[in-house]
Amino acid sequence: MRQLSAILPEDACTYRGDRWVSIFIVLLTIVATLRSVIHIARHDGGAASIAGIDIEVEGGQNIVAIFAQWGLVQLLQASLGWVVVCRYRGLIPLILLISLLENVGRIVIGRSKPLKVAKPPPGAYGSLIISPILLIAFWRSLPQSERSP
Repeated sequence: MRQLSAILPEDACTYRGDRWVSIFIVLLTIVATLRSVIHIARHDGGAASIAGIDIEVEGGQNIVAIFAQWGLVQLLQASLGWVVVCRYRGLIPLILLISLLENVGRIVIGRSKPLKVAKPPPGAYGSLIISPILLIAFWRSLPQSERSP
């Protein structure tokens, strides 16, 4: 059995889960950082060029602004990931749980309020692919319970 108490560990500097998960969190944080910078830096925030949203409509610039602001939120979340990777590795389970909840939430909201586009953006597929991996990584990031003899 895994220790759920490790989500908020007493020692935030010590990671006690599976080693591959610490490598996975670095890769996840790199992707999150790049994704956020794209939303901030692209002229259309990625709304048209990546998500396929028509921004040549009334209010289209508002869509671009929202995508860029979303990129800032993603960059702040990625920054927390870097703090965990570089200093507080014991919080890896917490970051993975937050990422898992974000992706599952994105799937649920995407189903209840779908985008009206010709084809789903990469994130729609990405969330479906990464969510089970995040669940496994989260579970394996939790240390094993010490069994009494």
